[in-house]
Amino acid sequence: MPVVSLDATFVLTATCPPDKRKVDFYSDKLSGFILEVRANGGKSFHLRYKDAYGRLRQMRIGPYPDISFEKAKREALKLRSRVVVGENPLEDKQTKRLVPTVQELSVRYLDYVRTYKRSHANDARALRLHILPKFGRMRLDELEPEAIAVWFRKKVEEGLSPASVNFLHVVLGYMFKLAAQWKIPGAEVNPLGTIPHFEANNSRERYLTAAETERVKAAIEASPNRQLRFIVPLLLLTGARKRELLDARWEHFDLDMRRWRIPHSKNGKARHVPLSQAALDVLAQVPRWDGCPFVVPNPQTKKPYKDIFYVWNKARTEAGVPDVRIHDLRHTFASNVISNGQSLYVVGQILGHARVTTSQRYSHLSQDSLLLAADVGAAATGIDWAA
Repeated sequence: MPVVSLDATFVLTATCPPDKRKVDFYSDKLSGFILEVRANGGKSFHLRYKDAYGRLRQMRIGPYPDISFEKAKREALKLRSRVVVGENPLEDKQTKRLVPTVQELSVRYLDYVRTYKRSHANDARALRLHILPKFGRMRLDELEPEAIAVWFRKKVEEGLSPASVNFLHVVLGYMFKLAAQWKIPGAEVNPLGTIPHFEANNSRERYLTAAETERVKAAIEASPNRQLRFIVPLLLLTGARKRELLDARWEHFDLDMRRWRIPHSKNGKARHVPLSQAALDVLAQVPRWDGCPFVVPNPQTKKPYKDIFYVWNKARTEAGVPDVRIHDLRHTFASNVISNGQSLYVVGQILGHARVTTSQRYSHLSQDSLLLAADVGAAATGIDWAA
C-alpha cells in the first residue's frame, strides 16, 4: 500500500510494477484518495473510506486523463466532507442507479390499480396519451414541480379542460405516493405535493328539451347501431351512468319488482334503481341472445361495448345537439324528475349520490318547482290580493 505525494506529475508518470496486475497509490495528504494504476496502463481515481457501520468502502471518482488530477482531488474533498458528516456517497450512487423511470413505475402502478379500481382504463389512457409522452423517459427524481406546473398550464391553454388536467395531476401524484409507500428510490419527495389543482367547475348543466329529445329519438332509430335505440332511452329513463348500463346483466334486473340492482356503482357500493313503466317497455323490446348475460351487448361479440362515442356522436350531430354528452342524459333524467315535483333527496337516492352535496347541483331546478307550486297555490283561491 504505497503512500506517495500524489500530484499531477506523479499521476502522469506512475506505472504498474511488472509483477502485479494493478497497484493503488495513496495520497499522503488527503485520506483515502487513491490513484489506481493497472498493468495495461489504465489509471483511475478513487476514494476509500469507512461508512457509518465501520465497513470499508471504495468509490470510483473517474478515469485519468478523462478527469484531471486537480478535478479528481476537488471531487475527493467533496466526497470526504460528506463521509465526515455521516453520509455514504457510494450507497447514494448505487441507490441513484435504482431510481426507475416514470414509464417503469407506470407498469407497476397499472398492475396495482387494476386489482381494485374499476376505472383503471382512465388511468391507463391518461398515462398513454399525456403523461408518458412527456415524462416517461425521465427518472422519478428528475421531475421538478415547476416544470410539471408549466406543463399543466400548457395543457389547459391547448384546450384540455381544467378537470381533465386535474385528473392528470391525480394520477401522477398517486403514482408518486404509491412509489413512496413501496420504498422505491427517487420517490422520497412527491413533486405534485406543492402544485395546486385548477379550479374546475364540473357542474356543467345541459338538459335535453322535449323537442331535442324527439330529435334524438329519431336519430338513434336511424342509426346503423341497432343497440343505440335501447341504450339511449334506458339512460334517459333510469339516470344510470353509461358504464353501469353497458356492463349490466339480465340477472341484475327484477322486472316483477321493477328494480335494477347495480352491484358495483361509482362509490363501490351496490345500489338499486327503480324502473318506470316506460323503462320496462323498452327492456321488453331489447333483443336477447342465448348464452349472453348482458343487456345491451355488442351483437357481434356478445360482450359489453368498450365505448359508444362514435355512434353517439353521429346521432347527436344529426339530431342537432352536438354539445350533448352521454352523461347529460343522466342530467336530463334528474331535471325531469325534479321538474315534476320530486325532492333533491329522492333524485340523489335514484342516481346513487354518495353525498348530498352532489345532488345540490340540481337545487335551482328544485327551486323552480317550488316557485311553480307556490304560484299554483296562490292562484287556487282566485282572489287578487293586490287589487
